Amino acid sequence: MKNIIFFLGSLFIAIAVAFGVHSWFSRYDDPGYVLIGIGHWSLETSLVVLGITLVITFFLFYMFFRLLGWLLRLPGKVKSHGQSVKYNRSQEALISGLVDSAEGNWEKAEKILIKHASHSGAPLIHYLTAARAAQSRGAIEKRDEYLRIAAERSPGADIAVGLTQAEMHLSEQQFDQALDTLKKLHSINPGHASVLKLLHQTYRQLGDWEAIRKIIPSMNKSKVLMETEIKLLEAEVFSGLLRQAAENGDYTKIQEVWQEVPDYIKRIQGIPAIYFAGMIDVGAGAKIEDELARSISEDWDETLLVLFGSVHSNDPQRQLKTAEGWLKAYPDNAVLLRVLGKISKRCKETDKAGQYLEKSIALEPSVSAYQLLADLLTEKGDKNSALECYKCALDLASGEVARQVENITG
Repeated sequence: MKNIIFFLGSLFIAIAVAFGVHSWFSRYDDPGYVLIGIGHWSLETSLVVLGITLVITFFLFYMFFRLLGWLLRLPGKVKSHGQSVKYNRSQEALISGLVDSAEGNWEKAEKILIKHASHSGAPLIHYLTAARAAQSRGAIEKRDEYLRIAAERSPGADIAVGLTQAEMHLSEQQFDQALDTLKKLHSINPGHASVLKLLHQTYRQLGDWEAIRKIIPSMNKSKVLMETEIKLLEAEVFSGLLRQAAENGDYTKIQEVWQEVPDYIKRIQGIPAIYFAGMIDVGAGAKIEDELARSISEDWDETLLVLFGSVHSNDPQRQLKTAEGWLKAYPDNAVLLRVLGKISKRCKETDKAGQYLEKSIALEPSVSAYQLLADLLTEKGDKNSALECYKCALDLASGEVARQVENITG
């Protein structure tokens, strides 16, 4: 519309100027004369008529070429309009598909998303959402097909497609498949936070503590977890490594892992107990007896104390003397008295063992103290007293089980 107004306005101004020039020339006897000759042909006219003719001819040619240009661009405009309509429909389909997916209408969401994916400005979202919908309804083959198409049609979206695939494998507990995908993504971008996070989850499920240990520096650098969470993860990793080494019965591996544990992790309560317990379980308790005694002396811990009592020392008398040294600071500690009774029994000092165990039971009755005392009385031949101790141990154990059940069901 603006072009038409501009054209008519320009034409009107040009004609008005021409008539103005004609009026000006008409005041003279000779308003101007033009002669154009071509071969045997000649054209004779006034200057004003020629000017008006040229203006009109210019505008006629201008309109012709404008019309020609419009006709040439018409197919492209029709195509562009069609694409625009399809794009708008695909956007509406995307919104509808996301809503259906959120509402659990998986099959409906999948159909509408795939139908309009090729015309969308974001086909990747269509295929990834359709893949999730396919998995939710159990169509695993369709899921894999949509992921494959998403990867083919979005060459620069390897990370996005891979993460989606790995998440779906994890949700299906397909940990090996998830790990294969995540390793490829990790090779593409070693510092990608989401890849590291899923790798951590996958390795945890597989119990691969060594692998988690290797990615902790990258996780810390990429801020996948907060600093306190990283330290807790380190503690969990080293605990897992110590337990694995103990399960394999390799005390040298346990010691190697322990040497690599940072000091701030060693100071966390419970971590030293895992190391000492592992060494004792593999029959290497005598190798850590002195170290365990130092730990107890420096930082009193009843869990470590119980482990000290479980050590089969090469010198039980020395072990007993070490434990009795703690009596000065903790004379009424039931756990210490029970441990002393256990070591004294191992040293064949039955009278002393009985005294320690009886005092421990008097302060705080425990199943293990009753059992130790019952075994001691059996060795002495006092079967009636031994049976009474076994009965007390059984009653105490039954009561503990009942309380645990009550806490669970309560």
